[in-house]
Amino acid sequence: MTQSTPEDGKGPAGIGEEATVPVPAAASGGPVSHAIFRLARLHRMFAGQLLRRIGLHPGQELVMMHLWELGPQRQTDLVRLMDSDAATMTRTVRRLEQAGFVRRRPSPTDKRASLIEPTAASHALRHRVEQVWTHLEDLSTAGLTDDQRTATLHTLERLEQNLVRAAAEGADTAAQVDGAARSGS
Repeated sequence: MTQSTPEDGKGPAGIGEEATVPVPAAASGGPVSHAIFRLARLHRMFAGQLLRRIGLHPGQELVMMHLWELGPQRQTDLVRLMDSDAATMTRTVRRLEQAGFVRRRPSPTDKRASLIEPTAASHALRHRVEQVWTHLEDLSTAGLTDDQRTATLHTLERLEQNLVRAAAEGADTAAQVDGAARSGS
């Protein structure tokens, strides 16, 4: 990876390629984190463009994927599955319901809860969602060999595990950052 300097406006990118967003000097201590930020932003942008063509917004297709695979779910279960928050899931389900892709029905086991279930209209959408994800994968991994794709996936999984572990440790991680900031290191 190349490291940018404030003068050249280049971020960590491939040989002869510039990053789409210059890496500010303040981010020099986290070039991988900055690259993840840029990649996630671009990935979400392309996903949004592709999904809007089929009537969805980024994240909604993930909810639908879980419903198609697992069947009707309580909203609290969707929050857990998606590692989301209740307010975001409420908005997502409401929008999917308004679009006709899900419906609510009373839970047969818990009269206080309702189940979110995919509709016939959403089942017709499934193939298109799969096509969008295949196209997004092709765009994201263009030029990579099968071995490079596998290595990339393993690296991303490791990064995710690191962050999951850090989130579980939560307060300790925040205290370390606060202490480092106070000491000027």
